[in-house]
Amino acid sequence: MKTNSFDFELPEALIALEPAVPRDASRLLVVTPGRTPDADAAFEDDTVLALPRWLQPGDALVFNDTRVLPTALEGRRHRGAPPSQTSADQPADMSTPGPRIRLNLYERVDAKRWRAFARPARKLEAGDMLVFADDDPTGAPGLTARVDSKGEGGALTLAFDVSGDALDARLRVTGAMPLPPYIANRRAARDEDATRYQTVYARHDGSVAAPTAGLHFTPRLFDALKARDIACHFLTLHVGAGTFLPVTADDVEDHSMQPEWAQVSQTTCDALNDVRARGGRVVAVGSTALRSLETASDAAGVLRAFEGPTALFIKPGYRFRVVDAFMTNFHLPRSTLFMLVSAFAGLETMQHAYAHAMAARYRFYSFGDACLLFPSSGVQQGLAQAERARAPS
Repeated sequence: MKTNSFDFELPEALIALEPAVPRDASRLLVVTPGRTPDADAAFEDDTVLALPRWLQPGDALVFNDTRVLPTALEGRRHRGAPPSQTSADQPADMSTPGPRIRLNLYERVDAKRWRAFARPARKLEAGDMLVFADDDPTGAPGLTARVDSKGEGGALTLAFDVSGDALDARLRVTGAMPLPPYIANRRAARDEDATRYQTVYARHDGSVAAPTAGLHFTPRLFDALKARDIACHFLTLHVGAGTFLPVTADDVEDHSMQPEWAQVSQTTCDALNDVRARGGRVVAVGSTALRSLETASDAAGVLRAFEGPTALFIKPGYRFRVVDAFMTNFHLPRSTLFMLVSAFAGLETMQHAYAHAMAARYRFYSFGDACLLFPSSGVQQGLAQAERARAPS
């Protein structure tokens, strides 16, 4: 399938630079594909706060509880050792600060190494030291890293001076939220981004981007879901930058997903298997929750505990096994995310849904509005087949 089938033009004015206040005031486009291939899809405009009325008692929402690390860094290049590591016998110019460098960490390699994109990358070489924060008079430690290697397109591998939890702790002090470039390039970062670009239920550090469908949820919305007897369950997938990158290959089949670490506990699996056995629906909140669930399910739609990398690429033709409905934001053209929603609700349906959203001035991307998708007839048939396969003979 050609990648340009998933292209569309979005007016720049519809890209949200700020989130809705309160979070659950975002708009919600409810998309119900035609029950037969020749039937028109139905679109209904609502708000996220009204989500419970679109679900049924006994349904279950599934959330990704990853926490975004502040992985946007700004510092100085030092050729040789940084100032705190210089000695009397070193040449003075070895610790002279060089140009200011901006970095976005995008993939953890191990306990102390990350891959990163740098600007301007041309001013860096392997062996350079980067100083992001010097030790301050209060005794708080600084943060430095060495450029281990340099690749194409500004990509680097950095080795930090600390590792593991200590590195994460220093990032929380030194770094800033890694807002997507379509936001960061159009406005200055703000202190409040540290909370606004984080879900209210985030628990486990590890992502370089937020699971954006979850940004809409508030304590009062969780209370409303509970009052309607709709359960909430959690899993973890640490979001990498590759999830949001446009597909550059001409043919969709030539694109490879970057692996992301996910964990779906046996407790969550047992609860969701029970929901489906009682006739309830599993509703994924966000593409990362959906991909984690589909990774953890077998061919019959039975969920089993999973921990490890997933590079599941969901595109039209994929047979869904466990997710019965799907809440997500509006995504970039030519992205794997738009391909995923097209696989779930149908490409033509999603093209019409996005045209409706643009005409109605919905707000797009990470800080934008949301849609609630019910499956296309083909997906419904696949879910029904999985249900029959798991039924006892």
